[in-house]
Amino acid sequence: MARTDGKEARIHPWLVRHCISVLRLCMGAVLLSFGFLKYFPDLSPAQGLVVATLHRLTLGLVPHLVSGTAAMDCVATLECVIGVLLIIGRWMRPTTALLLIHLVGILTPLVVVPGRMFGGPHHMPTLEGQYVLKDVVLLAAGLVLATTARATAPPVRHRPADESPAEVTTSTSGGLVKGT
Repeated sequence: MARTDGKEARIHPWLVRHCISVLRLCMGAVLLSFGFLKYFPDLSPAQGLVVATLHRLTLGLVPHLVSGTAAMDCVATLECVIGVLLIIGRWMRPTTALLLIHLVGILTPLVVVPGRMFGGPHHMPTLEGQYVLKDVVLLAAGLVLATTARATAPPVRHRPADESPAEVTTSTSGGLVKGT
């Protein structure tokens, strides 16, 4: 047990320093790869679901958009842009806003086309339903990234009136640290 505690004690600081970056990179890779597949007809397992959901959302009034190509290209572009931005780690606040909007959109089929989601035996999730339900994990990961987006912004430097110019107070994620 002592050997395990020692190894854990050595690994823990690394995990604390890098876990958000690893989450951001993995999520970016997943979104980029899913988005890339959507550019090619019949390659993405989500194609039929995207088309059916948009058809229901637009009440069938926009048939050319929901025909597949335009809808898939829009979703593909959004996923690829978010994926690339997550991978490069820049502009995280707008990226997480786009990500959360996108995640609400990809969970929409649960409400809009529930028959496709839970049409299995005894109303169990279908393969499409399982595909969408796994996005709940992406939503949770997106929320974690959203909570850290502000902390990754460059620190704001303050100099209170009663301190000399050599002393500066730095604010990052709500905390104040004195520095010289």
